[in-house]
Amino acid sequence: MSVKTGDKAPVFSLYNTNKELVALENFRGKNVVLIFFPMAFTRVCTAELCSMRDNMNVYERLNAQVLGISVDSLYTLDRFKTDQNLNFPLLSDFNKEVSKAYGSLYEEFAFGMKGVSKRSAFIIDKEGAIRYAEVLESAGDLPNFEAMQETLSKLN
Repeated sequence: MSVKTGDKAPVFSLYNTNKELVALENFRGKNVVLIFFPMAFTRVCTAELCSMRDNMNVYERLNAQVLGISVDSLYTLDRFKTDQNLNFPLLSDFNKEVSKAYGSLYEEFAFGMKGVSKRSAFIIDKEGAIRYAEVLESAGDLPNFEAMQETLSKLN
């Protein structure tokens, strides 16, 4: 299954690195930026998430909550978040249900690994509708941060 602009965002609840259950519904009334990434501690994922970290003031000014999602365990994500000093929640989709619901799951990734999140970006508006959707087939590519910020500015 995949989602596209205009669709209702699939609802979910996932645990963050503090072992707290985080539901998409908790952010109703605020724009949400979902960043799916393949694997913590890899070069491109680190660059992507550090870019989000370094531009957090832009996303906050645009009334957006950033959430990072991968199939890594809570423990791996906690270490990654600490090591990179990330200033937004990382959520574990260890069971791969949310990645699949958003059409952001590789059937087969590098080295024969199966069920890894695709690098993807989604913007969900205050009412829960998808306003931006970018699913990248190549894990080496980064989402279009400028287009994401432009979409957010139009929502405010």
